[in-house]
Amino acid sequence: MSTVRRWIPNQHGAWAMLAVPYLAGVLIGSPAWLQLPLFLAWLLGYCAVFHLEQWVRLRRASRNPRAAARHRRPALVLGSATLAFGLPLLVAEPWLGIAAVLAAPFLAVNVAYARRNRERALVNGLVAVVPACGMLLVALRAGGGPVAEGLAPALACLLYFAGTVPYVKTMIRERNSEAYRRGSITYHALALLAAALLNPWLAVPFGLCLARAAVLPGRGLSIPVVGAVEVGCSLLLLGFLAGVYG
Repeated sequence: MSTVRRWIPNQHGAWAMLAVPYLAGVLIGSPAWLQLPLFLAWLLGYCAVFHLEQWVRLRRASRNPRAAARHRRPALVLGSATLAFGLPLLVAEPWLGIAAVLAAPFLAVNVAYARRNRERALVNGLVAVVPACGMLLVALRAGGGPVAEGLAPALACLLYFAGTVPYVKTMIRERNSEAYRRGSITYHALALLAAALLNPWLAVPFGLCLARAAVLPGRGLSIPVVGAVEVGCSLLLLGFLAGVYG
């Protein structure tokens, strides 16, 4: 069990970003058998990339070679598992290769930031959001739905998860930065406007997100509480996307 825990990434906030857009694509379209192994490949791929980035980062940033080496085996095993699920899917649905190619530049940027030991940078976090939200389109297409129907909900996911990057910083690493707090509030106000233009019903979850960005920073909330709030906001968004576009 301890080995399993070491292999599962400890970036808890990433799981909602991985799951919500994908599940929205499934719920908006028609569930299909292809979506299950695709989701497993998606999660395994994330875990493999996490350990790859840690291996790359620690090889340069740490003076302890063992700190980097302990990520090598998980990266190789999980990467192989991703291929074991992904290659048969690629043979069955060659269009998935286009999705992989489109995601590759974003992965390259994330690895480059990890190599410079700057994986917590704001830009790096925003870059990671793009392919995660793009998986809504992949899941929708895997269920036989037209990609065009997923553009608006995918954009809504992008607006939401991009906002979580500066917001979470105001709660943890940049909790004493007034500039970050003002920037986060400004972004969420603009995101609320953009979401309402996509669909007026989306003003509800995005309005609540703006409220939490304005009210919660500086209140000394613990990390588990911050995480619980984000899980609730993510589920609320998923429910509205399924209701509005499903």
